Amino acid sequence: MPVYELVDGRLAAANQTLFQVEGLKERQDIQRMLREQIAVLGDDLFVLAEEYGGWVDSNRRIDLLCLDSDANLVVVELKRDDAGHMELQALRYAAMVARMTFAEAIDAHAEFRRRNGLDAEGAEAAILAFLRWDEATEEGFAQSVRIALASADFGKELTTAVLWLRDQGIDITCIRLSPCKLSDGRLLLDVQQIIPLPEASTFQTQIGLKRQAERKDLSERHERRQAFWVGLIAHPDAGRYKGKSAPVGGWIAGKTAYRGISVNLAIRKADCQAEVYIDKGRDAEAENNAIFDRLFGHRNEIEARFGASLLWQRLNDARACRIAAPCEGGWLAPESQWPAMQQTLLATAQRLHDAVIPFLEAQS
Repeated sequence: MPVYELVDGRLAAANQTLFQVEGLKERQDIQRMLREQIAVLGDDLFVLAEEYGGWVDSNRRIDLLCLDSDANLVVVELKRDDAGHMELQALRYAAMVARMTFAEAIDAHAEFRRRNGLDAEGAEAAILAFLRWDEATEEGFAQSVRIALASADFGKELTTAVLWLRDQGIDITCIRLSPCKLSDGRLLLDVQQIIPLPEASTFQTQIGLKRQAERKDLSERHERRQAFWVGLIAHPDAGRYKGKSAPVGGWIAGKTAYRGISVNLAIRKADCQAEVYIDKGRDAEAENNAIFDRLFGHRNEIEARFGASLLWQRLNDARACRIAAPCEGGWLAPESQWPAMQQTLLATAQRLHDAVIPFLEAQS
């Protein structure tokens, strides 16, 4: 959207221009001006260093390295015109600087002050004053790294990548710097945060936190299930499951003497089950259903052999069929209870196998 100038009671659109057309250079002009007035990019920013490259075996430099009021590091990357792949560059820088200590921050700021004619000895005091800390502490320093990309133009590929990174929990923003020229030749700089939109940033942050919590919950679920399977596979009575790789998912398969017929174990949050699983392959629904129906015809005998009622699931709209025997206890149960659960689940699977397989043999 253009910037308008009020001229004699009328709105006159300021002419869009380019930094290079106006003879403004990236480092000597734009970076210098933003360094001197960093509040243009965020009113909670403090310039810690310029052209920072305090890592081993790399000649790369962060345009501006800042702190925010929460003591997080902020990597600021600038481009005069085409943003290119600046998000990838900024991610590398964020990874490189993520372990910066408070002492290293003091050294970096001392060098920055020295280059700009200021007292290097005042570096620590300046940082503490900005953070409103009484004394230095490593505990609350640089717990996170933010990224701010500032450019005159952002392409669709870059903005798509930034939106995806934000969805993954990376705090990254895009700020458009648009130079405009008034009728009298004066230059204006239109500064707009385009990702996230300022009015939506709180909402988007809440959504991001919710998604992070959901991903954390999913990761913990996978880890607990895998740990449960590791214990089951190592159990002395693991039988057909011994030596298998522990899955991260909710089930593990055990072969039988019949192709397409397996005795699987499944675990959910609050319960688990053993199941005879009938899956002769893709496009074999009719064959699966026929096997299930024949077994179902012996339901009373099979349940008598098993010693309890079973869940008969023909699953008409699915690829496979199953006969299941539920057990108590899921992956959410305390780990101290897992050995007993594993013992019960393995014993149930063997009883189910012994109850069902003879009827498959009779049909062969």
